Amino acid sequence: MDNLIDIGLNLMHSSFKKDKVEIIEEANKVGVNQFIITGTNIHSSQMAAEYASKYPGVLFSTSGVHPHDAKTCNGHSMFELEKIASNESVVAIGECGLDYNRNFSPQDLQRKWFEAQVELAERLDMPLFLHEREAHKDLYSILERHDSVIEKSVVHCFTGTKAEAQNYIDLGCFIGVTGWICDMKRGRDLQEAVSVIPPERLMIETDAPFLIPKNFDKKPKKNRNEPKYLPHILETIALCMGIDAEELAIQVTKNTKEFFKI
Repeated sequence: MDNLIDIGLNLMHSSFKKDKVEIIEEANKVGVNQFIITGTNIHSSQMAAEYASKYPGVLFSTSGVHPHDAKTCNGHSMFELEKIASNESVVAIGECGLDYNRNFSPQDLQRKWFEAQVELAERLDMPLFLHEREAHKDLYSILERHDSVIEKSVVHCFTGTKAEAQNYIDLGCFIGVTGWICDMKRGRDLQEAVSVIPPERLMIETDAPFLIPKNFDKKPKKNRNEPKYLPHILETIALCMGIDAEELAIQVTKNTKEFFKI
């Protein structure tokens, strides 16, 4: 497999502090050639944009505030995100959305600042990189009010049910699938859900350093996920979907390039 794109890499995470270049080189060896670095707050979004700009055409980034950090937003936050988004390396607004699983920020603030970021994406005509945990109904209803960005939205690291996946597909969204599907316990819903995701609406990601695939024969020496495991994730997805992995690789790369314009 060649020319794979990891749409969700947390390269600014502290676990990658000493070997950012090496993990990209290792991924290149197995055919992963482009990467989108996730911004989760103003600081990490700025760092991601600056780092990605050093490797044009290879690294890209997002500009957004994760729902966990919604409580840190203020009247200047959207201006700051817009400023970061003006960098050529930035290809989407996000990671933004709703997370009712842990509620690190109050739900009303999550909704307020998520919708503010949706409106920012509308105004800038940029894709949305979405996060949703146990908040399908509310996130869906907010997206419905902003139909101009729906087809430019990807639900990153989808872990929901088959019915929720179908709802997002019917709405017009793309779906991002991670190594969560490689977990034979936690990933059962996702293994079923991918059956309703058309290949032309799918993207793939590691969410590294999180979500190490659980179905390796041997556990990786370093206790972290890395983008070099993306082909393994793709093969697991293809198996669950009942389609050829090489054909799926070609399709998801096409989807990603067209969606993010990279």
